[in-house]
Amino acid sequence: MRVVKAVALTHQLLAWLSKAFGKKKLNILIYHQVVAQHDVMRPSEPSADVFDWQMQLVANYYTPMSLSAAIQALKSDTLPDNALCVTFDDGYRNNLTVAEPILRKYGVPATVYVATGYTAGRNMFNDRILDLIGDTQRTQFNLSAADLDQQAAESTASRIQLAHKVIGKIKYLHFNQRSEVVDQLYVDNDADEAPHRMMTSAQIQELANKGVEIGAHTQDHPILKSLKVSEQQQQIQASKETLEAMLDRPIRHFAYPNGKLNDDYSGDTVEIIKALGFESAVSTHWGISARSSDFHQMKRFTPWDTTPIKFHLRMMLNQLRGEQ
Repeated sequence: MRVVKAVALTHQLLAWLSKAFGKKKLNILIYHQVVAQHDVMRPSEPSADVFDWQMQLVANYYTPMSLSAAIQALKSDTLPDNALCVTFDDGYRNNLTVAEPILRKYGVPATVYVATGYTAGRNMFNDRILDLIGDTQRTQFNLSAADLDQQAAESTASRIQLAHKVIGKIKYLHFNQRSEVVDQLYVDNDADEAPHRMMTSAQIQELANKGVEIGAHTQDHPILKSLKVSEQQQQIQASKETLEAMLDRPIRHFAYPNGKLNDDYSGDTVEIIKALGFESAVSTHWGISARSSDFHQMKRFTPWDTTPIKFHLRMMLNQLRGEQ
């Protein structure tokens, strides 16, 4: 009983501190997937059970808002205390099948940014590598297509390390070349593709009809800075137009793939976003957003903690970080 009371008092204290330091500040959380059960190759992705208590905490101690409503409130200087938005990048099927019922359960709005080139059946390059290296039926991997020597991996830790080594090796290639490299890795290792992880067009429509806001995230999830300006424009505009045709509504929000200024996108990218009429764009730089923020480079944050107290504490500390 004492432990329960202590935990409750700690949450109340953190809520008071968040309110004190969170005035006119917007926390935007970033997720990618919510998996039904823990995925050993994707340990940072929350399971349904973890996401459930996270959203319960958000509903109990914060003011969850849709991104559109939060931006309007920032601009009009009417943002409520402890305002918070939940966002997802890429367009995974489990955003609909696992995350959405939990969001609905607690009345938490969300925005999902969709990379539209993956709606027809192919998985994203990083997932394909994680699935290849995570296949426990094999321990030796021919990685010559990625300019790496043949390597072995048996334990889960060694598989994760090797997968991320390969991902890092090819991430900044042109998206067409990147796809070709992964295709060749599958051929060289005589591997079968995993089931489709991304939402189809019909599933994106279903998610939108349930009240989840849909944003653009390019077609092929390239590193935009590595592309010519004309290619950047094509990737961003095609994603926007595809979603608008699919949903018969304007697409007002965008998320930069990978999301680090100067590494993954540039000032040219920001100008394209503005010219295409997006009301906002989000990065992966940590921090909060305020009325004075650049609404085309809004900061986001995810507290990667596995207990409610640490999760709550880290969100409060993010509010202290401010816009820097």
